[in-house]
Amino acid sequence: MRLDVAAIRHGCPNCELKSFRHLCGAELDHFRNIAAAEGMLTVACTQQAAQFSDEAGERPDAISFVNIRETAGWSREGARTGPKMAGLLASASIPAPDYPLVTLSSEGVILIYGRDEAAIEAGRLLADHLDVTVMLKQLDDAVPPAATVFPIVKGTIRSAKGHFGAFELAIDDYARPRPSSRDRFVLDPPRSGVTSRCDIVLDLSGDLPLFAAHDLRDGYLRADPKDPAAVLRAVLTARDLVGSFDKPRYVDFAPALCAHSRSKRTGCHRCLDLCPTGAITPDGDHVAIDPNICAGCGQCAAACPTGAASYALPPPDTQLQQIRAMLLAYREAGGADAVLLFHDGSHGTPLIEALARHGDGLPANALPFAVNEVTQVGLEAIVGAFAYGVSAVRFLLRAKPRHDVTGLAQTIAMAEAILGGLGFAGRRLATIETDDPDALGEHLTDIGTLAAVATPATFKTVGKRRDLLRFALGELHRLAPQPIDVIALPQGAPVGAITVDTDGCTLCLSCVSACPTGALRDDPERPVLKFIEDACVQCGLCQSTCPEKVISLKPQIDFRAARAPAAIIKEEEPALCVRCGTPFGVKSTIDRIAAKLEGRHWMYPAGDKRVEALRMCADCRVIVMSEQQFDPFKGVPERTPPRTTDDYLRQRNGKD
Repeated sequence: MRLDVAAIRHGCPNCELKSFRHLCGAELDHFRNIAAAEGMLTVACTQQAAQFSDEAGERPDAISFVNIRETAGWSREGARTGPKMAGLLASASIPAPDYPLVTLSSEGVILIYGRDEAAIEAGRLLADHLDVTVMLKQLDDAVPPAATVFPIVKGTIRSAKGHFGAFELAIDDYARPRPSSRDRFVLDPPRSGVTSRCDIVLDLSGDLPLFAAHDLRDGYLRADPKDPAAVLRAVLTARDLVGSFDKPRYVDFAPALCAHSRSKRTGCHRCLDLCPTGAITPDGDHVAIDPNICAGCGQCAAACPTGAASYALPPPDTQLQQIRAMLLAYREAGGADAVLLFHDGSHGTPLIEALARHGDGLPANALPFAVNEVTQVGLEAIVGAFAYGVSAVRFLLRAKPRHDVTGLAQTIAMAEAILGGLGFAGRRLATIETDDPDALGEHLTDIGTLAAVATPATFKTVGKRRDLLRFALGELHRLAPQPIDVIALPQGAPVGAITVDTDGCTLCLSCVSACPTGALRDDPERPVLKFIEDACVQCGLCQSTCPEKVISLKPQIDFRAARAPAAIIKEEEPALCVRCGTPFGVKSTIDRIAAKLEGRHWMYPAGDKRVEALRMCADCRVIVMSEQQFDPFKGVPERTPPRTTDDYLRQRNGKD
């Protein structure tokens, strides 16, 4: 492949750049000399990464690897991929911080759940490696073994929960065979509601999966019992699941920022709706994320409006910095009409490599950006990419995704509304759902030319997702073809306003106490309700808390909100204590209460001095009640004794 060294240099302007023809072979001594020097080293070859790491000796951590061959050079447009190579190198120069790990342990206790001899045969293959129990839904056709190598029982799994190393199964119709079984199994009386615990579950039942998004549940292996090859693959995988295993803690969670609930009123539930594995559950005023179950799809972090849930592979600010470096280097090297292609490693990378080896390769303007999960990409990354000068964004998915991608669809819908409102015409965002490399290439080629911002932004920022989104939106608005101030957004957007029916609002300020971000505020000096749109995350707690039900959400983006002062939604005259003059409530509310009680309630006869207590602050009310020796039970009207069964019987018999 051709190397445009002049263009590539824009991807590493402050580095020493050297090019070779056979670095892993005849020129290997050059690599050894360079690797021995101080400083970080980037090798633009991934095929021989293992060899280069071995040759680096004591400095393997100082080397990073970038693929510029399958992603750029091996292409029908390979002669024009110098700017793309520059972008790939620039992106790789942004280091990602370390992420925490979760350790899962397995002692090799496995339950093989099946319906026929295939499950028993799987047990025989695993008996020398794992602690095996085989459970069949029916034992009618099975022949009792001459020697019991592992238990074979009967039962039906009603429900399952837990994770690798700690599964818990609820079993009905459970029965153990008697040792005296001869030509067929003779069973003990069946029992239901039995609980079984194990480290691994091998499901050969052929029924529906025991878990939602079962492909993402570590330790749960499932295969069609009619497919011997699939069963063998599952058996070989299970055989090695003994010991301790580290997995990333994909999501960092800050409970104090969560807007799920307040005072047993539910507000935001975006993450609960989107989690495909059930790793997220309500936990009081916030949610809890079980890192043992979490499979890292990232939809919770992408949708979280407050930043309570934040993805860690990498953090959103690091990801945005990598996108920034890629797009700016690409443009500086002479690239144009950039299409940013988000893809994962397990599906997207092999598809791109197949297209490079057996097809036309990626177009020169298609910049691949690898992420752990495509669904982790949030609105801040998309908006930031367009501010940095990208023309279009595509998300590469499987033809049949391993889990629901509703969260990504919602993110795309919000981004489309913003881009369309700001005058970015054409199909700027889309998913490419294919397992065919040629179909991928055709889609990217057919995008055509879409105008990007005239002068890309260069901002570099750090912080939580909401800070990144706020800054990116401001920059995109500044550079947009049609920078209008207010754009309506779909339901579920993380920004917006509220509408309040002020005629029904009593200024009880319950909404203020429930608001987790301070978007709704009061004033200690007077009855007033204020709203700061820039702080609103559309969690809905104000709406669910309001006793008068006069609040509704209005998802939108107002680009003026960041600079706008708090808006007064409703303000009224305060009620002043008639005894000391201290403001203690809302005058209209106190007047309304007094009008309803005076002369209509036995405690407040018309013209009685007691009525004045309603117009006093709490302190004065206590003093006056004490001075007047107020007896709350004096004058209580006598109540008619309750009617009993005997009363009804006497009335029915005509005796009363």
